Amino acid sequence: MVPPSRTSLRTPSPIPPIETPIDQHREKRFPADMRHLKSREISDQREASALRDELDMLQEENDNILEKFRLAEVKSEEAEARVRELEKQVAALGEGVSLEARLLSRKEAALRQREAALKAAKQTKDGRDEEIIAIQQELESAKEEVANAVEQLREAESETKSLRSMTQRMVLTQEEMEEVVLKRCWLARYWGLAVQLGIYPETAAEKHEHWSSLAPLPFEVVLSAGQKAKEEPRKQGDNNSEGRNKLVHDMSDITGEGNIESMLLVEKGLRELASLKVEDAVVIALGQHRRPNFVRQSTSDLKSPGDPKFVEAFELNQEEAEDVLFKQAWLTYFWRRAKTHGVEKDIAEERLQFWISRSNQSPTSHDAVDVERGLMELRKLGIEQQLWEASRRDIEQKLPTDAEIS
Repeated sequence: MVPPSRTSLRTPSPIPPIETPIDQHREKRFPADMRHLKSREISDQREASALRDELDMLQEENDNILEKFRLAEVKSEEAEARVRELEKQVAALGEGVSLEARLLSRKEAALRQREAALKAAKQTKDGRDEEIIAIQQELESAKEEVANAVEQLREAESETKSLRSMTQRMVLTQEEMEEVVLKRCWLARYWGLAVQLGIYPETAAEKHEHWSSLAPLPFEVVLSAGQKAKEEPRKQGDNNSEGRNKLVHDMSDITGEGNIESMLLVEKGLRELASLKVEDAVVIALGQHRRPNFVRQSTSDLKSPGDPKFVEAFELNQEEAEDVLFKQAWLTYFWRRAKTHGVEKDIAEERLQFWISRSNQSPTSHDAVDVERGLMELRKLGIEQQLWEASRRDIEQKLPTDAEIS
């Protein structure tokens, strides 16, 4: 840039005082004119004085103007210096702008490369996004399937628990199965004796064949159960004793059954046996076989265990003795269970000890009467039914409640 031209300021020269002209002919005038001239001179002096005052003012104003010009000149020099400095800054700025322009060009090229890379990445990302969306959909579907499977599993578990509870109600306990085995032995023995003694010949053989197939050794099994009832005090709920397991195992190997239907079948068989009075007929036939002319007193007239039925006790034949031992073992077994489960607490211990003591002696006619009386008492008190109810209560207490099943 070209600096503006500067006009030099010249200091004005002072104005010389104006001299008032003197009229040489003034003295020659008339006196009247002299007064007029004097007044005029005074007026001229006043005007000259006023002019001098005005001149002084102008001189002062001129000095002020000169001072202002001087200050303006100083400022002009400062402005020129500032202009030169600005010119230098503009030149440097131009160089910086050029450098920045080059840097911006490089940045622009880098940004274009990055933009291209981002576009390529976006295309790849779009493909991945679609894949991720597909995977998420599959995951949601899998979650729904898992939820459905869990719900079905819960329903299946609930149904399984219900079926298990029903099954446990239908399946006999170890002790109940033991009772089924002994009752099968009872049926097999008395239908076998009926065949031997000619009682109900038209049906006895068929019945004996059926029950003996389920209990081939009835006498030995019942005596074994009675012996274990004498020797081993049982605790309530002790269904896993070695002797009991062996007894039930021996029979379950043959029958392969352990459900409630087995109990119903033996109960039906016992009712049929009682309705036909097969046991009474067998007892009478055994006595007549030993003494044909001896008439036994009816079992309905029996009073209490131990009361004499004849003037003197007499020995029994082998069949009668075995029958007494069989029934003593039967009574010992059931009174042991009654004591264990708290059935008929006031007499259970006494009856158990009574039958244990009687089983240690050789059977006599008095024992034959006592066992018949004992069996009648067992039926009258409903000991077998009470034992069944106690066993079922134990099962119900162990089963889960409806809330636990759901």
